[in-house]
Amino acid sequence: MDKEKFITNSLKESSETKLKIETECKEEILKAADLLADAFGNGNKLLLCGNGGSAADCQHIATELVIRLSHHINRPALPAIALTTDSSNLTAGGNDIGFENVFARSVEGLGNKGDVLWAISTSGNSENVIRAVNKAKEKGMKVIGFLGGNGGKMKDIVDLPVIIPSSNVQRIQEGHITVAHIVCEIVEEELYGNQ
Repeated sequence: MDKEKFITNSLKESSETKLKIETECKEEILKAADLLADAFGNGNKLLLCGNGGSAADCQHIATELVIRLSHHINRPALPAIALTTDSSNLTAGGNDIGFENVFARSVEGLGNKGDVLWAISTSGNSENVIRAVNKAKEKGMKVIGFLGGNGGKMKDIVDLPVIIPSSNVQRIQEGHITVAHIVCEIVEEELYGNQ
């Protein structure tokens, strides 16, 4: 393996993916920011779910919203909950009702009409995330799907699919967190930028 070439190729692929996001996903990014800003402005909350690296992204995004992302904006906390961080809930759910149901159960208990579910799946085919999406729709929630590749099964069941234009999981995950930061920054500016 030529490690130096590998580094160069990885960085080029990452850069090219981000440039494709700008041309292929800009409209969806704007819609996601508007959807979230409207929900928060109406007193609703955000729930997030995903597996593995996507679970880490859920925690990251929720923290940016609850604490803050842009340090030049002094604002109150925004209500965002990562459904991926409660080990007792996840292990009891996995043991008692099946891992495929853990996120749906939390959406059932915590979600309300007007809330938003931010569902993250690089393949768009994660069963436990799909079930959470279906539960959110039953409850009258809006669903943003952060996906990759061809969008998988989720692209047709979420309200707003944001599909990173790559089939490489690493590039998709990098795209997800980049777009998430953009969305969070826009939401902060829209809600609190003039204060």
